[in-house]
Amino acid sequence: MEDTRDQIRAAALELFVRQGYEVTSLREIADRVGITKASLYYHYPSKQALLTSIVDPLVKGWERLGAEVVALPQTPEHKRFALDAYLDMMLGHRAIVTLLMRDAGAVLAVFAPTVDNVTATVRQVQRWLAGPEPSGPDRIRAQVALDTIGVAMSSGSLLPEVTEDDLRTTLLDAACAVLRLPPPAGGAIGAPVPTVPSAPPVAPGVGGRR
Repeated sequence: MEDTRDQIRAAALELFVRQGYEVTSLREIADRVGITKASLYYHYPSKQALLTSIVDPLVKGWERLGAEVVALPQTPEHKRFALDAYLDMMLGHRAIVTLLMRDAGAVLAVFAPTVDNVTATVRQVQRWLAGPEPSGPDRIRAQVALDTIGVAMSSGSLLPEVTEDDLRTTLLDAACAVLRLPPPAGGAIGAPVPTVPSAPPVAPGVGGRR
């Protein structure tokens, strides 16, 4: 049962990203999976319900990550940890991020009730990254640091031959450079993010690498 639901979500996400949410029909999705439209309706009663099931894990992950991050001390090590956790989440949901950026109108219409909560979470994280008494430039750098990761991850122009490790290292270093964070203790830029003892555990698939 769950395998079929997973197949439906995977096929729907591929089609939504490739040709857009609005123009993709449930018939196309059912045909891609090899089931009848009636069978698809058994698992998902509407296209909106299907989109919700696809995007909701990213929304919930972002809200959870935001709550955990803002509870941390605002040290350079914790900020680097937070950016790595954010990058890890975006890498884990890369296709969904692409869909959100390319078909934002349709997605926002479905998720209208939660948009304000997500926006508030983003602003919380930006304020936390900016520091305890931020100046105007500090706030700008905090926003640009997140945008550096988010916009790059949603772009379809990233070189396909670039490895995920190179992508992760480059984007993390770029975001940290925007915030003017020093390299990790005992290592140069590009070194693995150190374990932060006072950081609370981050749920699997949401936080940075361990």
